[in-house]
Amino acid sequence: MFGYVRPLRPELKCRDFDLYRATYCGLCRSLRRRYGLVAPMLLNFDFTFLALLLWEPETSFTPCRGRCHANPLVRKPMCPNAPALEMAADATILLTWWKVKDSVADEGFWRGIPARLLEAVLYPAYRKAARLRPDFDRTTRTCLEELSALEREGCPSIDRTADTFARILQAAAPEEGEQGRILQQLLYHLGRWIYLIDARDDLAEDRQAKRYNPLALRYGPEGDDEALKRTLDHSLELMGAAFQLGEFGCRAPLLENIVYLGLPLVQRVVFDGSWAQIKKQKIWSKQE
Repeated sequence: MFGYVRPLRPELKCRDFDLYRATYCGLCRSLRRRYGLVAPMLLNFDFTFLALLLWEPETSFTPCRGRCHANPLVRKPMCPNAPALEMAADATILLTWWKVKDSVADEGFWRGIPARLLEAVLYPAYRKAARLRPDFDRTTRTCLEELSALEREGCPSIDRTADTFARILQAAAPEEGEQGRILQQLLYHLGRWIYLIDARDDLAEDRQAKRYNPLALRYGPEGDDEALKRTLDHSLELMGAAFQLGEFGCRAPLLENIVYLGLPLVQRVVFDGSWAQIKKQKIWSKQE
């Protein structure tokens, strides 16, 4: 859906890269098994990061081998099924569904046809995911409705809009325990960062299309990169502080790469205008 949350490939050790790829492929398989052949098309790096965060800490991982959804003749190493993969798969379906519903409501009849088709295709998967995760479904729906209301009224506050989106990701964390509280803080600030970096990425396009963008209303049509960078850096610092308190086992080095290297790099390339090219590169390439 966004794709901003990714590791810095050249700085990953081989074992951490293998773990990332196995998690990515495991999430793809979980989406297919739980929601059918269309669901893996929704797979992205952001929810792979969510699965890594939610995994119960362990000292080592042992991948299994499974057939690739994109190429059934190929068997790839992938993480075996686990609650973290199931939660990430369910969250993928639910967040995508409500974003599609939001698009249907916002677009006109003709421009909204693709979203309506996707809505119809995803409806059975949404019903299943909503039964499995009623609390996350309720939070996602409520927050996106609040966000739509803020957009309709032309809210100039980046804090109110970013907070509304951040609460969605926060709801994916466990509600109990010390680790749960740490993950809630980490995911909240990640959600805030994603919302604001996406608004910066869309600023020029939204200005041309005369669409709502909180940065344009807060800072003017051209935005204010220095002011925005300060608030984004603050969110990254708070994410890092929360991460340092958590227990992530063998996944800690990989998560460190994403939090401390991947996210700051994405932020820099969004600001300098090269994100449009970089995001098209496959993460499996060493050239990223």
